[in-house]
Amino acid sequence: MSYDLAVWEGEQPISDAAALDCYLKLMDRMESGDHEPTPTPAIMAFVEALTARWPDTDEAWDDDETPWADAPIINNAFGDAIYFAMTYSGAERAVPFAAQCASELGLVCFDPQAESLVSAR
Repeated sequence: MSYDLAVWEGEQPISDAAALDCYLKLMDRMESGDHEPTPTPAIMAFVEALTARWPDTDEAWDDDETPWADAPIINNAFGDAIYFAMTYSGAERAVPFAAQCASELGLVCFDPQAESLVSAR
């Protein structure tokens, strides 16, 4: 099992319900393959910020500190969005950092488990 986040470019939704609607459309687009495969510069910058803090290389898998459930996490990016998995213990540390990075880059951060936006603290 993993703890997942979705991060995407776009206007900040006005509510969790609006964010859920955006998320569901995003997942439909991802599953249909109807998207640009190359990550946008903002998504690349987001992933670079995450992996600068917690590398997602083969060597990092030997480190209990890595939060990633799969790697490299850039492989989970699709155009202007990314859907990535963390371990539950890793999510405790990584979710606040991911939300902060997303906020700094003007990206939306969404928690599909809670069906809610994740804001920077």
